[in-house]
Amino acid sequence: MNKLQYKFSGKTTTYYLDADLSYLGKLVDQDHTVLITDEHIFSKQQKRFGGWNTIVINAGEQFKVQETVDSIITQLIELGADRKTTLVGIGGGVVTDITGYVAAIYMRGLSVGYVPTSILAMVDAAIGGKNGIDVGMYKNMVGIIRQPQFLLYDYSLLKSLPKEEWVNGFAEVIKHAAIKDAALFKELEKNKLSTYQRDKSALAKLIRRNVVIKSDVVEKDEFEQSERRLLNFGHTLGHAIENLYELSHGQAISIGMVAACMISEQFTPFGDTDRVIDTLKRYGLPTLAEFDTKEVMNVLKMDKKKVRDSMNYVLLNKIGQGVVKQIPIVELEKLLQSIITAR
Repeated sequence: MNKLQYKFSGKTTTYYLDADLSYLGKLVDQDHTVLITDEHIFSKQQKRFGGWNTIVINAGEQFKVQETVDSIITQLIELGADRKTTLVGIGGGVVTDITGYVAAIYMRGLSVGYVPTSILAMVDAAIGGKNGIDVGMYKNMVGIIRQPQFLLYDYSLLKSLPKEEWVNGFAEVIKHAAIKDAALFKELEKNKLSTYQRDKSALAKLIRRNVVIKSDVVEKDEFEQSERRLLNFGHTLGHAIENLYELSHGQAISIGMVAACMISEQFTPFGDTDRVIDTLKRYGLPTLAEFDTKEVMNVLKMDKKKVRDSMNYVLLNKIGQGVVKQIPIVELEKLLQSIITAR
């Protein structure tokens, strides 16, 4: 096991990398901790939850809603959880999002930690303190930015992860490389998914590299006033189509990244769209999609990155260097329509 620490606004978050779930007992008081997980994780790891107060929620993005939050809060009350209780989310991005959100609002704030169990959660969703829920078609419309006390990484939890969830998570790995790490992008171009699935050392290095990329950005700009916006590469269109067309997060972000690359060619010197497309395909991710531009724009206009009549859109100057450009909404709609036509 090795540790990383990042100091955010008044709180230090410790990352326990290449650890074991059993180490959780050394980080929290078992008698005053409630674990939150989903039905899939609980069924596969039930023995490891023995002796812990545990709340099990339905699995899936469709359950990242207020109704699930209300259910958890009701169960916390029944368990007698008070302001000294610690919540620990054990699961993928949906579980960590909901756990962090509940921890922020229950009794005006409880301590929280995460044990991410998917590639997506390990490299992205559990990091940075953004937690929230969806409202209808609108992704993460309600939420907070509040950092966890710790993240505990047990790579053995990935063994039962289906291939589609590995693919889902690699969209965020490729995103980090595209905006911040040209050398990592070249590594991804040379390797393939099975490289990281069978080589624990390569996987551990990859996860650590992504943890550092995202955490460095968040430490500099926790509340997304400047550089943290780069982490939204592919997410503007991606979030608009994810719930609308019932795509996985990785599928939606992959399609969004390709669109952002094509838009980049209109505003920056970027000319490597084909490299990005080839890399996404290499890891089993989609790059094309048919969608109703007007329907998507109706959702996109409620995106949190919208500023009056323009959108802060994340583009690429080159592989490894993201940039934010303000694009008028009217022009953005035309650009998206032209992308669909071009395909």
